[in-house]
Amino acid sequence: MSSVIVVHPNFEVTWPWAAGHLHALWQAQGPVEFIRLSPGDERTLGQIVTRQDEVTRLVSLAVPATADCLRSFVRLRETAIITEPYQLKMPEELGQLLKDAGVKAYTQLSEGFWGQSVSEFGLALTLCGLRRIPQTHLEMISSLAPWDYNPADGIGRPHTRGEQFGDDANFTNGTIAGKRIRIVGAGNIASRYASFVHMIGADVAAWDPFATEPSFHRAGARREHHLDQLIKDAEIFVPMLPLTEKTEGLITAEQINALPKGCLVVLVTRATICDMDAIRRRVLNDEISLAADVFDIEPVTLDDPLLGRHNVVHTPHNAGRTIDANYSWAEKLAEQFLPVAK
Repeated sequence: MSSVIVVHPNFEVTWPWAAGHLHALWQAQGPVEFIRLSPGDERTLGQIVTRQDEVTRLVSLAVPATADCLRSFVRLRETAIITEPYQLKMPEELGQLLKDAGVKAYTQLSEGFWGQSVSEFGLALTLCGLRRIPQTHLEMISSLAPWDYNPADGIGRPHTRGEQFGDDANFTNGTIAGKRIRIVGAGNIASRYASFVHMIGADVAAWDPFATEPSFHRAGARREHHLDQLIKDAEIFVPMLPLTEKTEGLITAEQINALPKGCLVVLVTRATICDMDAIRRRVLNDEISLAADVFDIEPVTLDDPLLGRHNVVHTPHNAGRTIDANYSWAEKLAEQFLPVAK
């Protein structure tokens, strides 16, 4: 048996730790030929791999592959031909050729490899939005004012600034525990996030017409059957569906306008599942607060009025990019292959 992994830099632009981890996983089972190409190398798979007639396991990552290439791997039994970094389905012609040859062909079955990273980041954004952590961090660099918790005239009054209180009472603030968190989605990312905030003590409800009943049970979320009802009492509103033709613009301006005043909106999957014009208008009018890793226009321009606002926490679309997500990418591919007996 011969195992080969070939990776192009075009793949490692997106997943710079995945191929190396896959190599380590296979090395633990036995010898592996690992080929990392140089930038600009556009040779096909058949031109790169020598002794094709000995290869039984093959992973090709963003390397040009043709039907003629694959026909030369006459002993191939298992393979993953990943032609681009986000591929969830092998090109039809190659898939059919491999099927006809009796070769098991694998690809990523879902986007579960970044689910933990994104959901944890969503939890962090929620905490930052509630407690204004990034804003006060930035203020401390240039001013001692954040240390002064006294009211402007030094006289204590109910419901005003006081000792060690740095939250903004005009918006949802304080602890996750006890908050009404309303989530759109019950899938890979949303269900994990729901389980986190449920464990901390939030009152969690979710709406997702695409999810099965057990998804809500595992997440500790009450299932809401009507999106309009979900929104009505949200203190924290978290749209967490992937962007598809069916979900784009799913949450309308009317529904955004129905969010209670002061609501914190957390965006960590795709922004345009919501009417972003409505979100922007309400944020800029100080009606709601926003904690977002994703936006309708990326990169966000430096003159965008959302940047640096007292009621906005923002990050540059990096929730899913951890070394752990890279490792998970490799592990979810590797586990589909039959283990090699030592």
